[in-house]
Amino acid sequence: QVQLVESGGDLVQAGGSLRLACAASVNISSFNHIGWFRQVPGKEREVVIMTYLNGMVVTSNTAKGRFTAIRDNTKNTVDLQMLSLEPEDTALYLCAAYQQTWYWGRGTQVTVSS
Repeated sequence: QVQLVESGGDLVQAGGSLRLACAASVNISSFNHIGWFRQVPGKEREVVIMTYLNGMVVTSNTAKGRFTAIRDNTKNTVDLQMLSLEPEDTALYLCAAYQQTWYWGRGTQVTVSS
């Protein structure tokens, strides 16, 4: 059974920082890719940052220069370090991984006040 558990979401003021954690119940090297999405009610889910088995990291345009993925294959974790948060970053942040099918965590809420 694959489980992805997120933590670290909080209420933070604009300009602040948060570090989200994603802990997997299996070896994350067994996934082709693992990373983070975010979801706002009424809007489509969007990718934030994704790490790949070959070492490639893809970061969304809105996150470039502010968000960093921190992957630890021995601990089976993929953290998301978020700096300079903006109100537009408010969303449910979900960890997800892919290997033949997508696996999803339940999400952790990030709320950024003006």
